[in-house]
This record gives sequence, structure tokens and C-alpha cells, in this order.
Amino acid sequence: MNDVISILTPAFNEEANLDALHQRLTQAMAQIGSDWEWIVVDDHSRDGTFAAVERLAAVDARVKGIRLARNSGSHVAITCGLDHVQGEAAVMMAADLQDPPEMIGALAEAWRGGAQVVWAVRRERPGARHHAGFAALYYWIMRRIVGMTEMPSRGADFFLVDRVVIDAFRRHREPHISVLALITSLGFRQVFVEYDKQPRAAGRSGWTLARKITLVVDSVAGFSESPIRFVAYTGLGFFLLGSLLLLLGLILLPSIGAGLLLVLAAVVGMGGLQLLAIGVIGEYVWRALEAARRRPVYLVEQVAGALDSRQHAVE
Repeated sequence: MNDVISILTPAFNEEANLDALHQRLTQAMAQIGSDWEWIVVDDHSRDGTFAAVERLAAVDARVKGIRLARNSGSHVAITCGLDHVQGEAAVMMAADLQDPPEMIGALAEAWRGGAQVVWAVRRERPGARHHAGFAALYYWIMRRIVGMTEMPSRGADFFLVDRVVIDAFRRHREPHISVLALITSLGFRQVFVEYDKQPRAAGRSGWTLARKITLVVDSVAGFSESPIRFVAYTGLGFFLLGSLLLLLGLILLPSIGAGLLLVLAAVVGMGGLQLLAIGVIGEYVWRALEAARRRPVYLVEQVAGALDSRQHAVE
């Protein structure tokens, strides 16, 4: 019996791309020769994304859909999908056809060769320069600041994970999560496969600046204490500098006005630093509070295909 490969696609306003993606998936998986399922997690789209999933599920039993009760971001949608996949391995790929379905064969080959996590690493990144610039900055932070040196420097949001990795992932129920960072941190046998990322087929990306900033905060705060240490070291440096400026202002400068200006500069600088420190510490305290509440990471509004709506109505 062939291994079942689950294909997971988070989707937000991707109605225009799903039919073409389904057609290419069908052709690609026929060449691979594996049994497969396709789970589309609709991140509470405003267009007809879920209606398109229902239509595809009605004619292809391998297609299944989950609609989240509110827009929660792609990483929550991926978490929901990984909670529901049934295959021996799962492939995460975007709905916009930037990740070629034909690459699944190369990912599956590396998996069958013994890898438990297979990252599809970009050789090229089409699109606006600011998107590429943000991606480069994000992966530099993750590798250099957070310390995840195993993470690909050019990014890899198209990947395959083995069943043992999926089960390990499911044990982590954090309200704020970077899926890529968490999978990297789990360990297991990880390999890279290079590919050329394609231009978006249709529609507009929902990857806004606010979501990018949230991803950086979630990734750094969720896997590193470096912001707290940075604030502590910077606070010590500013304290020493402020003390030195105050001493120089009182002893070396004959002008009383200049001395007061130095004192004022030191007070303002220290006050700003204290607010920054409180903000960083507050971010960690808030995350601890959210984790203690144990609220569900996501809620399912509707399902399509062979998913049991009673079992998966609330997660």
C-alpha cells in the first residue's frame, strides 16, 4: 500500500487560485504515484474561497476544507491543518501557486530517503524588493539573534514533515507561534531541496506589514530571551553613560545651562529606556498570561469533505 501524503494549504481570499492549484496537484500526485489528501484551511476569507473548496470536495473526495471562525493568520491556519492531516507525511504549500506542486516529488523522494523534515529552499524570490528585504532581515534575525543556525538563510515556507514530526508539533499548544521556527527547533533529521519560487498566479497577498511585524515578535519572543538581555545590557550602558555625563556636566562645564541640558538629556534617555524595558518585559508577561488561560488556538466554523464536523467544530 502506498504511503498517504497530506497536502496542507492555508488560504485567505484565494478563490481565484484553487481550481488551478487542484488541477496541478492532481497531475503532480499522479506522477508521484502516492495516495494523497488535500486539506485547505480557509482563514475566514472575505471572498468565495470556502465555496470553491466545497465545490472541489463535492467532485473529489481527496479534497477537504476547514473554515476558521475568524481571521487568525497563516501560522494558526497551518497549525489547524497539521492537527487534521491523516497522512504519513504532510506538505505545506501556499495557495497562490508560488510553490510549484511539481516539487512535491522531490520533497517526497528526500523523505523516503530518511529525512523527517524537508525544506524547499528558494533559489530566487520574485516580487517586490521590500518583501525580499523583509524576508532576508527576518531570517538573519532568526539565525544570528535567536540562534537557529539550521534555518535556511533564504527562507523555506514550503516544506514536508514526517508523521513523527507532526505528532511532536501537536504537543505544542502555544497561542502565539511561528510554525517554521517551532519545526526547526524540534530537531529531527532535516534536509534542504532548492527550487525557484514562482510569481503569484492571481489575487493579492494578505501578508501585510502588521502580520510581518507580528511574525518577528512571535518568533523572537517565543524562542529567545535575547530581547530581555539586550534591554538589560543597554540599560546598564545608559546608566553608566548618564552617570558620566552628569559628572562631566557638574565638574567640567562652567555653564549652568549646559549642565542642566546634560542632566535633562540623561533623564529623558533613561526614561525612554525604562519604557522600552517595561514594554519588552510586558510582552513576555502577556504571553505567559495567554498561555495560562489555555484558550483554544483556533475555532472551526465550518468543514467540507470527509472531515467530521461534530468532532472538529471546536479546537
